[in-house]
Amino acid sequence: NHDSVMEESSQNISKSRQQKRKLPNTEQGGALGKKSRLGADVSALVKLPAHGYPLEHPFNKDGYRYILAEPDPHAPFRQEFDESADWAGKPIPGWLYRVLSPNAVLIALHDRAPQLKVSEDRLSVTGEKGYCMARASHYVTKGCWYWEATVEDMPDGSACRLGWGQEYANLQAPLGYDKFGYSWRSRKGTRFHESHGKHYSNGYAEGDTLGFLITLPKENESSYAPSTFKDRPLVKFKSHLYYEEKDRVNETLKSLKVQPGSRIHFFKNGVCQGEAFVDLYKGAYYPTVSLHKNVTVSVNFGPNFKHPEVLKEYSAQGMHERIEEMICEQTMADMMYFTENDGKLRLDTYSI
Repeated sequence: NHDSVMEESSQNISKSRQQKRKLPNTEQGGALGKKSRLGADVSALVKLPAHGYPLEHPFNKDGYRYILAEPDPHAPFRQEFDESADWAGKPIPGWLYRVLSPNAVLIALHDRAPQLKVSEDRLSVTGEKGYCMARASHYVTKGCWYWEATVEDMPDGSACRLGWGQEYANLQAPLGYDKFGYSWRSRKGTRFHESHGKHYSNGYAEGDTLGFLITLPKENESSYAPSTFKDRPLVKFKSHLYYEEKDRVNETLKSLKVQPGSRIHFFKNGVCQGEAFVDLYKGAYYPTVSLHKNVTVSVNFGPNFKHPEVLKEYSAQGMHERIEEMICEQTMADMMYFTENDGKLRLDTYSI
């Protein structure tokens, strides 16, 4: 059984992943402040900040997404690559690296509108002028999941729309603007999807704690496997390496399908406001905040929720439980990639 194998191996895998949290220092002269596809000087290492993400980083924008990478110790020819001087200035094979799975659920620094101000601990965010958005570092694809947000400061004229969004929900718009997001607005308690606002509840304000529960039925087909990105180009930015992926918004829009039985409930100070959305579009959903003007919202991904009774009543999991799961899923996907490409991944025949 795939799920039981994942659960049994998650503890060991997560331990091994968390022991390897360093990335190569790839600075070679002054030109590399910008993104570059040059090879790495893997002899030196740059330590990540305490919250696990470089302070200077490329943002997901202009049709491209950037996924932080780390050396994959299980990749074939990894040692030979590390010991070779032949790769200076050359593109690095993507399969020698792997997606760095975050070891805490936080607001993503790269997967947000750049004008939003994120706190140092990455657990609160303040808006700037018009509506724009930030996603969490982790997503869910199946099961029942919960997170909370508290409105810390809501000056006159400011507002927020909070909820769940997919990776292609437009960061320079309110959540619920397109097909990829489902939100609940502070003003009048309106719920939004595809820019259609419908009456849902009374509004919420400064001091209120909101709860966000999503239910995604398990599909009969095989479990969702994350992308390894190992066939994507690696780009260098300020001493760290990232996989670069082109957005596939139009293709994704055309292939969107409803997931029967999926639903979202919102909570205000522990009280369920009713079913907000049902039969969502199938996909991976991130806790998402969108802010209008200088409102400040703090997030709580668990385990110490203000209203833990919601978890019990709905048999839900807190978002913090996704940390080990995602590490395990990513590792399994990497292992499958190496198995499927056994014998094909060679340094002497590599070309970009």
